[in-house]
Amino acid sequence: MFALLLPAVLLSGQAPFPDQDEIKQFKASKTCVVLEDDPFSSYNIYIKEAVKACWKITPYEFISVKDFNVRRLNPAYSFLVITQTNFDKDPSHGLYNFLNLLQGKDVNKLAEMPEICAIPLSFAGVNDLIYSYKLGAIVSFMQKHAQKISEDNSLTLRKYLKYYNKNMPDIKNKTILIEQDDLTPQISTIKKIKAIYSHSIEIVTDDKITKAIEDKTPDTVILHKVGPMGDRDSGFCFIMLIGTDDSELYYYNLHMVDKANPNGLLSDDLKRLEK
Repeated sequence: MFALLLPAVLLSGQAPFPDQDEIKQFKASKTCVVLEDDPFSSYNIYIKEAVKACWKITPYEFISVKDFNVRRLNPAYSFLVITQTNFDKDPSHGLYNFLNLLQGKDVNKLAEMPEICAIPLSFAGVNDLIYSYKLGAIVSFMQKHAQKISEDNSLTLRKYLKYYNKNMPDIKNKTILIEQDDLTPQISTIKKIKAIYSHSIEIVTDDKITKAIEDKTPDTVILHKVGPMGDRDSGFCFIMLIGTDDSELYYYNLHMVDKANPNGLLSDDLKRLEK
């Protein structure tokens, strides 16, 4: 289920993946980057920087939510737009912000628009500064994925992000950058991490992650974690590891937050990466 973030109107249903004709329409489209109506939005600043720096696959322009509501019916356009999503299997009924790459189509519901890619950004309602500095890496990956499914639309399977876990063996040759707040108590220090994971990993600030993305630091991946916030103690936690120099996704997983599986990178995640 997902809804356009602004205005936030909940729509039911799952977005369909594009068929071959719709993928061709995307390749010929102009991509409209939908900006928030908030004039003080940090998201608007960072998404403009990210798109200007890396978006090459289609022509693009920046538009308002009002323009989106008119243009979304036209297959000559595709859209990078924030949506809010919840999941039937989540008993907490939490809402999550996703960045979606959608293909324009003359359909009644937003949820019926073909979805080329969707990446979790944050728990709904949080300050967008929590994720905005990672948008360069996220948008670069989305473009790379769009290029891949343009060449091979068999990758548009429902669990396509897990497809990229085939890249896990390569992560042993890279340095993982992770922020302290994204670590669970069982692996909250380098010493605890090294007891499980023997390869290069650093606990860093958001400034170092921002610089790694901007500089396209070689052989480096960043952790992007999305989970419940505030006083919520349940919901989905999404874990992604994205390359800063090659825009590749090296690991994707999610788990339901509970006492045994806290909100953050788990020791089980490190065990998978160590194999």
